[in-house]
Amino acid sequence: MSTMKLGRTGLTVCRSGFGALPLQRLSMNEAVGLLHRAHEGGINFFDTARMYSDSEEKIGVAFEHERYGVIIATKTLAQTRADALKSIETSLSNLRTDYIDIMQLHNPETLPDPTDPDSAYAGLIEARNKGLVRCIGISSHSIERALLAARSGLYDTVQFPLSSLSSDADLSLAAVCRENDCGLIAMKPMAGGLITNAATSFAFLRQSANVLPIWGMQRDSELTEILAFEAAPPQLDEWLWKSIRRERFELSGRFCRGCGYCMPCPQNIQINWAARMSLLLRRAPYQTFLSNEWRDRMQAIRSCTKCGLCNSKCPYGLNTPSLLKENLADYERFCAEHA
Repeated sequence: MSTMKLGRTGLTVCRSGFGALPLQRLSMNEAVGLLHRAHEGGINFFDTARMYSDSEEKIGVAFEHERYGVIIATKTLAQTRADALKSIETSLSNLRTDYIDIMQLHNPETLPDPTDPDSAYAGLIEARNKGLVRCIGISSHSIERALLAARSGLYDTVQFPLSSLSSDADLSLAAVCRENDCGLIAMKPMAGGLITNAATSFAFLRQSANVLPIWGMQRDSELTEILAFEAAPPQLDEWLWKSIRRERFELSGRFCRGCGYCMPCPQNIQINWAARMSLLLRRAPYQTFLSNEWRDRMQAIRSCTKCGLCNSKCPYGLNTPSLLKENLADYERFCAEHA
């Protein structure tokens, strides 16, 4: 498998990483088997987070006895030095290891003050000095914060959503990271599952030699596809460009990426699915979403009180209650048409 240097980290990583968020939907045995097959296929970079349910634990079980053959990145929501150190200890225990290759601040609303001895950043520095963490990173859904972090010299890596749908402003991050020797980890290369042809995003992102996409995987078919692309990388020819242009047109404007930062909802609305239901119905096998279970989940939108919590937490500035209402109306029309 093709490899790359990840910025100033000194780490040599495969050019296709494993995004471990979907592991929380698998049993322990299923997850461990998938992780082993990914590693056997040449993938050595695995990205997770404390907030991804039991994803860390599953990686720990999978790689406890072959730790030196894998590179593990995780994230913390901590906002203070003490909480960061406590979070790191928990992650070390979950991952069954004595060090973490890259510890990332998980989408903070602002970059912590590096001179504040009680900040989460100070906690990561302390952990690195103790050998508990090798590198310090940050993830963000804000291009402004991502660019600031890359230019600051304080972070070894920056993680940011990048795909074939990304704007020129977002894509400028690759050049800034290259200029500042900052590793760039591309989350959501499939735009939260809305891109229908993985070859488009694979070929598009492969143009940038310093971008490491992490592919969220929970099925053998998804792993097999990425490994096949690594063996014979798809070329960004006119046919793929045509597909990219079509998807950019179809997904232009406001749409939910399914990141989940709006959750939980006080009314138990599954916002990160419901707010993009119209797209899922037309860009994924729709039959799953016509079940009684999903009908009940969508009807929960009627209980929305417009409290504003989801709006305040959306990194993309969406008017979520309005989007939910529109998706419910479209969902009901779609169900009636396919009854």
